[in-house]
Amino acid sequence: MTTNENLTGERADILDFLAKHRYFLRHTAEGLTDEQANTRSTVSALTVGGLIKHVAATEKHWAEFARNGGGEGVPEEVEFTPEVIAQWENQFRLTETETLAGVLAEYEKVAAETDELVKTLDLDASYELPAAPWQPPGVFWTVRRVFLHIVAETAQHAGHADIIRETIDGQKTMG
Repeated sequence: MTTNENLTGERADILDFLAKHRYFLRHTAEGLTDEQANTRSTVSALTVGGLIKHVAATEKHWAEFARNGGGEGVPEEVEFTPEVIAQWENQFRLTETETLAGVLAEYEKVAAETDELVKTLDLDASYELPAAPWQPPGVFWTVRRVFLHIVAETAQHAGHADIIRETIDGQKTMG
């Protein structure tokens, strides 16, 4: 975990929480081969490598929202073609061209970029969430809430990864 010695208050707290939960997520992958990182060890389709990939992509998306505000919404109607389904499923596993080392490196890059935003953005700035079928229009989130959401996503998926890892070889992050 990293420390943020020059920061105090909520920025330091957000960065410390992010570092803690990122560590737990990365720790679940320590010592795994690419094959193990892409193993579906429970009834879920989730894999350790896929979760790290997903968390990196999700963090990158929300960090961009915190930086620039909304954007295009989610289409009301999506045709679930085999290609759309495959693209969705590929978010949660390593594809043939991906490695655990590669997704971990991307995650580190995304994390460093987000950390800089936590240090510099106006936490009170507020943006309307993009249109989506699962929320009413006119919902606004502050940049602060976006960063807290990234922490929650990371913590939740670190727990998922820990269960998957324990099923693979018995290793646990904690306990």
